[in-house]
Amino acid sequence: MEIRFLGGAREIGRSAVLVNDSLLLDFGMLTGNPPQFPVGSPDPDAVVVSHGHLDHVGTVPSLLSGDDRPPIYWTPPTYELALTLARDTLKLHGGSYRCPFTENDIKRVTEVTETHGYREPFEAAGHEVTFYDAGHIPGSAHVLVDDGDTRLLYTGDFHTDDQRLVAGTTARPDADVVVCESTYADVEHDDRDEVAEEFAQSVKTTLWEGGTVVVPAFAIGRTQELMLVCEAYDIPCYVDGMGKQVTETLRQYPGFVRDADRLRRAKSHARFVTGREGQRKRIADQKAAIITTSGMLSGGPAMTYIPEIRSNPTNKITLTGYQVEGTPGRELLETGSAEIDGRRMPVAAQVEAYDFSAHADRDGLRSFLEPYRDAELLIGHGDRCEAFAAELRETGYDASAPELGETRRL
Repeated sequence: MEIRFLGGAREIGRSAVLVNDSLLLDFGMLTGNPPQFPVGSPDPDAVVVSHGHLDHVGTVPSLLSGDDRPPIYWTPPTYELALTLARDTLKLHGGSYRCPFTENDIKRVTEVTETHGYREPFEAAGHEVTFYDAGHIPGSAHVLVDDGDTRLLYTGDFHTDDQRLVAGTTARPDADVVVCESTYADVEHDDRDEVAEEFAQSVKTTLWEGGTVVVPAFAIGRTQELMLVCEAYDIPCYVDGMGKQVTETLRQYPGFVRDADRLRRAKSHARFVTGREGQRKRIADQKAAIITTSGMLSGGPAMTYIPEIRSNPTNKITLTGYQVEGTPGRELLETGSAEIDGRRMPVAAQVEAYDFSAHADRDGLRSFLEPYRDAELLIGHGDRCEAFAAELRETGYDASAPELGETRRL
C-alpha cells in the first residue's frame, strides 16, 4: 500500500490522504486568510469522507470541477452536513479565491454520492472500505481500508468519552497501519460533567445578575451539545446561525445521535432566531444565553451580538471551543479586545473559556492506540505530531509523523 499525505500532516486543517493513487480519504480546507487547500492535484477514482467538518470536507466539491466524476462515499449525516458547509462557503466566498468550487460542482456532489452506515463494508476504487463510529460528531467515522495486502485504519477525528450528543468510540478494528489524529495529544480534558456544571452555574449567575451571555459555538456538534446542556440545566437560550439548520438536519438521523428524544427536548426548549429586522438587538438585552456562530468570532450573527453586549461588565462571553491563533476569539481571550466585523473593540464583558472538545485527549489517544502496538502508526492532524510520535516510540510503538506531501510505502 502507498499513502500520500496531501494535507493534515504536522498541521490541523485541510486533511487529505491519497491511498494507492486511487482512493482519496477526506479533502478539507485550512481556514485562514488566505485559506489553504490540499497540495497537489489528485485525480482519484473514488473519495471517502470521514465526517462533516470544514477541515475534512470543505474542498470536496472542487474534485468535480473537471471532466471526472469520482463517486463520494460517506455516512448520511456527513453527506447532508457537507452540502450545508459547501453552500455556506459558496454564499460567503463564491467567485473568490476562498471558494474553489461553483454551484454546479455542488450539484454534481449530489449526483455521485453513495451513503453507508457503520460496519457495512463496501467497495471503493478496488478497496474494501468500512465505517466505524468515531464518537466525534453525528455521522463521524473511522475509515478502515483493505487493499487485499494491507489494512489501513484512518481514524478521522474521534473521542473516546461520551458527550451528550454522541457516545464515545468503542471501535478498534484490526489494522496493520493507523493514521491517527493528535489534536489534543498534550492536553488532559477536565471531566465533561464537571465542565457542563461549571458552565451552567456561570451562565445562571450572570442571568440572575441581570446580564446576557453570548455563547459562540461551532454550528456542527458544539451548538447541539450546548443546547442539550441548557435544556438539562433549564437555562433559557436562543440559537442563531448555521447551528439552526444543522440541528434540523441531525434530527432527521436519530440513529446517529446518542439520545434522539433528548435532542428533541433540547430543540423545543431553545428559541431559534429568525434574524428579522431588529430581533438580534432586542435579544441581546434579554436575560438569556445566546448560542451562535461563529465559534471563533470570525463571522456570523456573533458579529451583531458582541458589539451589543460588550460594554456591560455584567454580561459574559463564554468561548466553548479551541480558538485558533490569529482568530478574533483567540485575541479576545489573550488581550480583552478583538477585531469584530472590521472594527477593533475593547470588551468590558467577562470572557470565559470552557473545554467542550469533541476530540480525544492525551489519555484517550493512548487508550485508543493500545491495541495497535504491532501496527505502524502515522501521526497527523495536530500541532505537535513529531513530539507525540516520539513519545509513542519511547513506549514501544512504531510511530512517526509524515511531512506534508510525503509518500509512504507500506
